[in-house]
Amino acid sequence: MKRTEYIGWDAYFMGIALLSAQRSKDDHTQVGACIVNAEHKIVSVGYNGMPTGCSDDEMPWEREGAFLATKYPFVCHAELNAILNSSASLRDCTLYVTLFPCNECAKAIIQSGIRRVVYLDNKYAGTDAILASERMFQLSGVVYEAYQPSEKTISLTL
Repeated sequence: MKRTEYIGWDAYFMGIALLSAQRSKDDHTQVGACIVNAEHKIVSVGYNGMPTGCSDDEMPWEREGAFLATKYPFVCHAELNAILNSSASLRDCTLYVTLFPCNECAKAIIQSGIRRVVYLDNKYAGTDAILASERMFQLSGVVYEAYQPSEKTISLTL
């Protein structure tokens, strides 16, 4: 008889996004992303971090201060990293991400051909960046939806 308590696709892929977030060196916000094609195959993952070749130890991680002394002009978001890490077509793919995409990532998502975004948290809801993302998603036909957690608890000991 087939086991019935296995996790669904959304839980599986959001779990991969959550695990990817644990690679982030950011001490305030860890974001992970997982891109999946229509056949439920993972085509890419990413997390928020400094650009390749920029030492995590030499770059700023502060949230406040002079612009160039903060992380904001330097950090690549998880969604953009996942898009750039892919060597496959992203047309009609689904992006699972732990934080709702900002307006800059929304542009990259749309341009890459991703058609669905499943997000875990929208802690910046109502801000201009998120309102811009929502507007672009609606105009371009990208479906976005909050992840609906199951009753099942999954944990890893690392």
